Amino acid sequence: MKIMVSGTVQGVGFRPTVYRVAKKLGLRGFVLNKGSNVEIGLVNGAGNGDSVADFMDMLNEKLPPLAAIDKIEVKDEPVTGYDDFRILMSSEGRKTSVTPVDTAICDACIHELFDPADHRYLYPFINCTSCGARFSVIKNVPYDRVNTSMQEFQMCENCLTEYKDPMDRRFHAQTTSCPRCGPTYTLYDKNRSVIDARDPIRTFARLIDEGALGIAKSWGGMHLLGTFEQADRVRALYRRPSKPLAVMFRDVPAIEQHLNLTEHEERLLRSPQRPIVLLEKKSMLDSGDLAEISPGLSTVGVYVPYSGLHHVLFHHLKAHGILMTSANVPGEPMTVSNEEAFNLTADYFLLHNRAIVNRLDDSVVKCYGARNQFLRRSRGFVPTALTVPYTEQILSLGAMENVSSSISKDGKLYTSQYIGSTFHYPTLEFLAAGTEQLLNLLGLAMEDIDAIGVDVHPGYATKRYGKSLAEEYSIELVPVQHHWAHAAALMLDNGVEEVMALTLDGTGYGLDKKAWGGELLFANYYSFERVGSLEEIPLIGGEMAIRDPRRLLFAVYSLLSREHDASRWVSDPEADIMAKLMRTAPLTSSFGRVLDALACYLGICQRMTYDGEPAMKLERYLARGEHTYAFETSVDAADRKIVRTLPLFDQLADYRISTEQEKADIAYSFVETLLQELLEIAADVCESTGVQTIGITGGVSYDLPIVSMAERLVKEKGFTFLTHDRIPNGDGGISVGQNVIVGGTFKG
Repeated sequence: MKIMVSGTVQGVGFRPTVYRVAKKLGLRGFVLNKGSNVEIGLVNGAGNGDSVADFMDMLNEKLPPLAAIDKIEVKDEPVTGYDDFRILMSSEGRKTSVTPVDTAICDACIHELFDPADHRYLYPFINCTSCGARFSVIKNVPYDRVNTSMQEFQMCENCLTEYKDPMDRRFHAQTTSCPRCGPTYTLYDKNRSVIDARDPIRTFARLIDEGALGIAKSWGGMHLLGTFEQADRVRALYRRPSKPLAVMFRDVPAIEQHLNLTEHEERLLRSPQRPIVLLEKKSMLDSGDLAEISPGLSTVGVYVPYSGLHHVLFHHLKAHGILMTSANVPGEPMTVSNEEAFNLTADYFLLHNRAIVNRLDDSVVKCYGARNQFLRRSRGFVPTALTVPYTEQILSLGAMENVSSSISKDGKLYTSQYIGSTFHYPTLEFLAAGTEQLLNLLGLAMEDIDAIGVDVHPGYATKRYGKSLAEEYSIELVPVQHHWAHAAALMLDNGVEEVMALTLDGTGYGLDKKAWGGELLFANYYSFERVGSLEEIPLIGGEMAIRDPRRLLFAVYSLLSREHDASRWVSDPEADIMAKLMRTAPLTSSFGRVLDALACYLGICQRMTYDGEPAMKLERYLARGEHTYAFETSVDAADRKIVRTLPLFDQLADYRISTEQEKADIAYSFVETLLQELLEIAADVCESTGVQTIGITGGVSYDLPIVSMAERLVKEKGFTFLTHDRIPNGDGGISVGQNVIVGGTFKG
């Protein structure tokens, strides 16, 4: 009898568990990695009792913590020639991505790490079948050592003994190693000279404590490290004048001294995935050690050690927390090679000699109750699959910023690691390489792809890349409207097939060739209708209006014929130029731009120095505001219903604001008034169509006070509210939405 098991069953200790269960039950046969699944062969009549039933019951009971069984298929095929139970050498088989994810080292490994009597004492590459680097080191499937970057490190006698011992935690642990046979760290100064240190990590920790900036190579890339006092220096060197920096704390109790923490956030911080989690500061006022980490924001992105290096580093550090942010050339992907690391600015470099096969940024999550709002879905979460209602093999390439690619196969959808923003050519190269590797792990070639999904925007590099692939391999290219893709990702995330979607973001190319971003879409996987939107406002100077929200206010108050209010934001020469540019300026219905203008008016943020800055800084005010100001607006009807924004700005100019709380209350009242009008339209459409779900998606839905407002208003109207949990709300989820929409064209 043969049993075919599909799911996350490679690189997670599944085969050793099968072996131990079979031996305990006295069964004869084999277990084998076949690329797409694990095959178990059992000799008929071996063992005691109802051997197969007992075997499956015990296997489920003993299933390793990182394993997940998606499908079991039993074949009545005879298995002969085995007088015991064995683990056979893997075969190629038909590939499907069962590649395990990188997971934080487990408690058992941490215990060994700090046991002076253990031969892996303070060894930074410690791992076992239940933990460690996986996706970042894999070249091919099946997941065997020969197919990873550990291939060049031959196991010593001790490691090999553990590897062959069925009762050992490292039985068939493909990346097992120790100080005698595994990778090692070397410490360099900024001149690339080796620092002769008996303990490179301990020396590096001392230098960091003394105020040095260091770059350390981890599992999936390089990180820039320094104490909190080095925040200004990091900003100056890496051109991040006010962008928030990530912080790694030694443990959760250290985090609790500075930040508020819910039960769900704590579980996420302690989870095997160990993402960066955005947590609320204990005080709305910037003070203490974290003052310069996220200036003007109510949250800080924090995480705790996940690799052996991190644990050993904090073992030596005096600091309870350090800056730990991606090390890269500004605008380019995270650095992964030792040679490239020396092109970055730092005082010291702690580098190891194991190749990073797959670049893997840290995942970033914001929690809305018990739901995860992924700003970046990467380490710890990819390449796990989602189930989709089609079997075609579709490649989708996302938008322009926060890009990922997605590939479907056999009713499963696999999304790449976080790629980044493709304004720069190196990131586009990373997209191509990451997509090629995902195809490889799935056992696919471009010739196997049935269609390619891209954004409709004619200027996106991802569309040009998709078009070049389509032409080279004679594949159908399917452009997908940006906000429809957001809505489709929301539907897949929640398991529904139609939705009234409030799709709110900064920008997305509309079917009318205008910039959309404040949209009500009645959508399914096959079509959508734009039933409502915000009023359009001019983007004076195009992209320059995004970086300089004063231009938005000048446009708004010029349209309201409030010249005095328009001119207060700019100098007279600027006003003359902007008045001329405004005549031909592109128009946008973006909710994100409205938030930018509001933040600028209230003096919260008047220049954008990083993506989303005005709205992010506005969020801290929305979080403590109340609806105490009376704003009114109206709805115009054309081919869709249009919620007017100009009347709100007109009323805003009549208020006199003198306190921070007044800013918060005005911001809250302004935003909730807009949401009320949009959701009135949504409710009317739902009542006429019978749809019971209203959801929110797009980059604006990372603003938790806005999501909370929307949820309350939706539920007050008697509808089910949807938001994201597994798929990024923002453009990181666009490739997912594109894929299911293109899949719908085959079903339709």
